[in-house]
Amino acid sequence: MVAMSGGVDSSVAAALLVEAGHDVTGVTLRLWGGPSDSGCCSVGDVEDARRVAAQLGVPHYVFDEADEFEAHVVEPYAAAHAAGATPNPCVACNRHLKFGRLLDRARTLGVDALATGHHARVRRGDDGVVRLLRAVDAAKDQSYVLVGLTQDRLASVRFPVGDLTKAEVRARAAALGLRTADKPESMDVCFVGRADRVAFVEARVGARPGVIVDDTGRELAAHAGIARFTVGQRRGLGVALGERRYVVDVDAPTGTVTVGPSDALLRDAVGLRDLVFTHTRPPADRVLGVQVRAHGRPAPGVLDGDTVRFVAPVARVAPGQVVALYDGDELVGGGDAV
Repeated sequence: MVAMSGGVDSSVAAALLVEAGHDVTGVTLRLWGGPSDSGCCSVGDVEDARRVAAQLGVPHYVFDEADEFEAHVVEPYAAAHAAGATPNPCVACNRHLKFGRLLDRARTLGVDALATGHHARVRRGDDGVVRLLRAVDAAKDQSYVLVGLTQDRLASVRFPVGDLTKAEVRARAAALGLRTADKPESMDVCFVGRADRVAFVEARVGARPGVIVDDTGRELAAHAGIARFTVGQRRGLGVALGERRYVVDVDAPTGTVTVGPSDALLRDAVGLRDLVFTHTRPPADRVLGVQVRAHGRPAPGVLDGDTVRFVAPVARVAPGQVVALYDGDELVGGGDAV
């Protein structure tokens, strides 16, 4: 079974599996019932997936998971922003929908494996352990959003384009005449798209106004809602102090947003919750690459219990951000910052 989003990567993933002689079925998840002007949830994306499947000569089905998406992705996203946190809805979607509900359904139907167009790699070692690795194309690597996949899930997952660069994926799609060959990548949160994230969140959970203070506690200004701020933010603060200031804390219960100089952001550790390992916990003395954004640069650190201790101070990780732990190119686990 191939999860076909209507983009070029999943289109080529399906094509490669057909070429390899597999019995392929394409499936598209209908996730978002509201308006969408971008991302991977539009009516046009479903049609693109259907047309590509027809070009490849494979059956195509649409599974409606809108209620699950609302419950496990959209509602938590809005609630997290209202609580001053910074969630990653793509990680939540992968955990609960693509490699949760869809993989379970695939197994129920007797499917051998679930493939997607993610730029990542899975490798089974001689020891029987399935390892999740970064993609060949480092600039397009998507292993970060796969945090939470464990051995049970990885054993049934395939990433056919993980060994190709993005340019090679597009070239393969063009050679096959696939309609998605030149389709632009989706970069926005699919259910928000180019709409105003703040307006989306506040329409669901209401505005939570409060005050902006400096790092001494001095009140600087009032603000219209904490969903407008995230730790590390520099632009759009609504205060002019003559020098750069960053959001260093968002206190949801009081509605207080604290700003300060860049030095005030520095931390030497971050606590994690819901910590999950791909196979086994890395040794306590192993220096890992700690990545806190989808395409961020990993910082060296060690895992001490449920806390990552950085080798050198880094900018504070916002609560709710996904923290991925790498041993070289291997994703070994991760959790959410607290």
